[in-house]
Amino acid sequence: MIDLKLLESDFENIKKRLLLKKVDEKLLEEVKVFFEMQKPLKKSIEDLQAKRNSLSKEIGLYMRNKEIDKANEIKKEVEEIKKEIASLEEELNELNQKLYAKALTIPNIPDTDVPVGDSEDDNVEIKKVGEIPTFDFEIKPHYELGVNLDWLDFERGVKLAKSRFTVFKKDAARLERALINYMLDFNRKRGFEEVYVPFMVNKESMTATGQLPKFEEDLFKVIDEDLYLIPTAEVPLTNLFRDEIIKDFDEPIKMTAYTPCFRKEAGAHGRDTRGIIRQHQFDKVELVCITKPEESDKVFDEMVGCASDLLSSLGLAHRLVNLCTGDLGFSAAKTIDLEVWIPSQNKYREISSVSNVRDFQARRAKIRYKDGKKNRLVHTLNGSSLAVGRTLVALMENYQKEDGTIEIPEVLHKYL
Repeated sequence: MIDLKLLESDFENIKKRLLLKKVDEKLLEEVKVFFEMQKPLKKSIEDLQAKRNSLSKEIGLYMRNKEIDKANEIKKEVEEIKKEIASLEEELNELNQKLYAKALTIPNIPDTDVPVGDSEDDNVEIKKVGEIPTFDFEIKPHYELGVNLDWLDFERGVKLAKSRFTVFKKDAARLERALINYMLDFNRKRGFEEVYVPFMVNKESMTATGQLPKFEEDLFKVIDEDLYLIPTAEVPLTNLFRDEIIKDFDEPIKMTAYTPCFRKEAGAHGRDTRGIIRQHQFDKVELVCITKPEESDKVFDEMVGCASDLLSSLGLAHRLVNLCTGDLGFSAAKTIDLEVWIPSQNKYREISSVSNVRDFQARRAKIRYKDGKKNRLVHTLNGSSLAVGRTLVALMENYQKEDGTIEIPEVLHKYL
């Protein structure tokens, strides 16, 4: 959640930055109205509290002078003031709850160095890494390769569930597992502690990281339970520290985890309908870091470097892209996407997003640390390292041979 005090004190400037992220201006104006409604209530409460305190002192004075009747008279007045304060505080609390509900739907403020733009067409390429492969034969897309090799069974995936579910068979199943193990080992060597987390979380967890209430339509919910299937390991990893004050916070907390991810893909109808690029269930290895504010930029660069080096170790050409304001995610203050080369599409496709969320999630989740005697909000960061299914797609297409077989990168041999 954004800092409401900052929004109130610098409303017009923050509003301009939020509008770059396509925020509904009406929503911000509604929040401004709440700010204006709060002021007279707070002032009335403060004035009444000051009057109550002053009268309470008078009661003591009259009691010492044994003017009991006068003291009792003022006591009655104080009781009436207390009732009035309680009534105003209840009104203010109701107002605050409405304001909080509105605030939960306001996205994070983009960093000032995020490029301004309306859509992915305005994203800024930072650099390309690796050589794009060339082929002296007609290449096939991964879904044709997968069917021909009896690796991917799309029809039975639909039979078992529905469209956008796929059965992995034979070497595809083994390669998926090999990639997960390789990614976890790679990240662990980079200093990320491996964690295994639940694949379902409660409403508080989803709210803390920003999936709720804004994106409920994209989540799979367990009927009659306060549980949701996770859309990414970012959710349980970040929530490990929800409602906590972290002790001995000398170094950033760096974690990596494998989980399946579940997304309804609402609004994605007609996109990537063939193959396994966009699925309702997919595997992902995630990076999550919790840092002090002054360390988050450095850790952000480390996470981007880790994901990029992982792709390079697999021999996959990719590029780094700085997302513009209009393409930035709800919780992110800044995001760098890594896009891997997909030969059949003759283009780069997203395989990782690394985001610095600043204190946006920490404020919602109440994740703090001791800075001297003061409690401060941490910064949280997250990134894919990597989306496993899309990595499998990239390997199949980039390492395909003329006879339709797939060469396996040497770094994966020991896992197979």
